[in-house]
Amino acid sequence: MDEQKEESVKHFLDLVKKSRRGKLKIYIGMSAGVGKTYRMLQESHALLRNGVDICIGYVETHRRVETEALVAGLPLIPRRKIFYRGKEIEEMDLKAILNRHPEIVIVDELAHTNAEGSKNSKRWQDVFDLLEAGISVISAVNIQHLESINEEIEQITGIAVTERIPDKILELADEIVNIDLTADELVTRLKEGKIYDQSKIERALGNFFQSDKILQLRELALKEVVHQVERKIQTEIPKSIKLRPERFLACISSNAETAGVVIRKTARLASYYRSPWMVLYVQSDSESMERIKLDKQRHLINHFKLATELGAEVIKIKSNAVTKTIIDIATEKEVTTICIGKPHLNIFQVILRTAVFNGLLKNLAMKDIDLIILS
Repeated sequence: MDEQKEESVKHFLDLVKKSRRGKLKIYIGMSAGVGKTYRMLQESHALLRNGVDICIGYVETHRRVETEALVAGLPLIPRRKIFYRGKEIEEMDLKAILNRHPEIVIVDELAHTNAEGSKNSKRWQDVFDLLEAGISVISAVNIQHLESINEEIEQITGIAVTERIPDKILELADEIVNIDLTADELVTRLKEGKIYDQSKIERALGNFFQSDKILQLRELALKEVVHQVERKIQTEIPKSIKLRPERFLACISSNAETAGVVIRKTARLASYYRSPWMVLYVQSDSESMERIKLDKQRHLINHFKLATELGAEVIKIKSNAVTKTIIDIATEKEVTTICIGKPHLNIFQVILRTAVFNGLLKNLAMKDIDLIILS
């Protein structure tokens, strides 16, 4: 009983702590120069006009005229000057931000590595400290700094990215915004001197800023944002009110005539709804390989191949509890629609004689799953 009370108190404290934690918004882009910092500063001015206590903790303008113009008028927390290897460098002053405790702070260059002697080795760790202190953060990062796709990035660009952020930082984010440009727009910005100064433009065009590389990085950035949005929907919206995406489950047997029809028609439905789909074959004892003819076995293998070619996930299970297996898989895979072939009996004979069909109808009546009988 005491353990239950302790667990209840801990759960409540976790809720309180979570509600006090700062919010994190990340602007993500496919490369330098798409306008992440510019958009962060635009948002900062809008928040300031609305009476929000917002400060710049660290912004890297790269001497871009349009970006530097937006820094003016925004409250700024001075950077910390430190000497490192005989040179004076500037770092974000984490302690000063924590002491000033603004409502929101702008922290650019999320993947930055801090100088030796800093409290944290990475800026994303500084951001974590700010969030824990109840300060909300708006930050920015390029897709190539994401840890999980590091090797993929190197294959695309030919450059080993050493400054990386763990994927968990994106998972922590309350909001992720993709700043998207076409390859042509990005190259035009580069040629106009809006990304680097003139001395670096030709080199950039020969290396990183090539259309094929930009397109691949753009696709990665778009996919990552979609992935994070889908993950948030899955984890944060209660199942009772969740708008589930359509998921189709095609149930087949060794019957060569109906299996092909069910697979192709379910593939069409899934394509129409742009939905994932599965093909389930439950092998009962009566359909074991020793008991069914060789031509049926061959048809079955061909149907599995067809399903895979059409984009289905093929699931094969040995069980005599056919109805239970179908329902269990449908529940586990969050299926919205089960597709089956039309039995070779009239509907009254099916209801009276077919235990599987009868059991399926009874079970589905209690669940939010549709049943489609394909002719």
